[in-house]
Amino acid sequence: MKLGSNGVHLTYCSNIHPGETWSDVRANLERYIPVVRDRVNPGEPFGIGLRLSAQSSAALTDPDTMGEFRDFLKRNRLYVFTLNGFPYGTFHGARVKEEVYLPDWRDPERLRYTNELANLLVQLLPDGMEGSISTVPGAFKPAIGRSEDVTRIAENFLRHVAFLIDLKARSGRHIALAIEPEPFCMLETVDECVTFFEEHIFSQQAVRSIQEWTGLGATAAADALRAHAGLCLDLCHAAVEFEDAHDCLRRLDAAGIRVTKLQISAGLRLAQISAESLQALKQYDDPVYLHQVVQKSGGILRRFADLPEAMATVNGVEQAREWRVHFHVPIFLDDLGEFSSTRFFIREVLAIHRERPISEHLEVETYTWGVLPETLRAGGIEKAIARELSWVREELGA
Repeated sequence: MKLGSNGVHLTYCSNIHPGETWSDVRANLERYIPVVRDRVNPGEPFGIGLRLSAQSSAALTDPDTMGEFRDFLKRNRLYVFTLNGFPYGTFHGARVKEEVYLPDWRDPERLRYTNELANLLVQLLPDGMEGSISTVPGAFKPAIGRSEDVTRIAENFLRHVAFLIDLKARSGRHIALAIEPEPFCMLETVDECVTFFEEHIFSQQAVRSIQEWTGLGATAAADALRAHAGLCLDLCHAAVEFEDAHDCLRRLDAAGIRVTKLQISAGLRLAQISAESLQALKQYDDPVYLHQVVQKSGGILRRFADLPEAMATVNGVEQAREWRVHFHVPIFLDDLGEFSSTRFFIREVLAIHRERPISEHLEVETYTWGVLPETLRAGGIEKAIARELSWVREELGA
């Protein structure tokens, strides 16, 4: 839904709803989206943050299927302005863990799939609106073995940008890639993103590559790189990494890196490790998703790929160390019993956004509904989604 007159749109990501086939996705959209719309924005158009697996994306390339979907959007006052192209395959009901990053950006299949998503989005975007596609932050960090891996990833990012530039020339519609930093990935901190963009995406060699592939002049190629390549700043991920809200946004601004999409999500925060908090945390150790942990002790950060690794370091004695855990919890909650959430970080960022919009695309993304403890699922999914969207609007004074 549109917030005010400054071109900002707020939605939630449909990856909360299980479904890999197009028929499953389509059924979920019909079941949930109109209900949520009528709870938070009755009578007004409502935007969709659409997650498409490779399987459902391929199905939507069929002209008849696309035509039927566009009719559905029109009948229900819905529009699509952003796609989640992060999970390529299964995302619910089976082990996902580190496989969520596969194929990563070393693999030409990731490039093909993301190009396909762009082709679909260009057919769905309303006139005059920019589109965005969020994606994997290169690869899972332990999978990166050589510098050549990073070079290959950068080249495939650039080839996708060249595709988006050509797509805009043909269609008149602007789509931007939103690379999503995540703990324990090739790109996990803002500092790593700034370095990567400066050395690989905005470099003179990158500009020359874009010139070669698109025929643009040097200045136009450099401008197009900055317009079509940016970040999906997930606020759970940033808070887990102990980023400072003002400082990380300042560094991105200084580097000329756009926040193409702002994902509004909260993780878990344990201000101090105790036997009670550790016991309470065990209910969040599910077999489906990777729940990275970043520990801060004495000003030093230590990272763990998943909850069991972090919990194995605790000897049962209360210790003065803080944990932040990549487990998305409802953003309207802060008190979670023995621990809290990182909602404070969302509030800091949204306060900045009120003064100066950070991104035109705001997307709530609490995809862990199916593995949340039962106490956090009370009221049903439609009510929870609507409550999250309403909470964001209240924080923004919209």
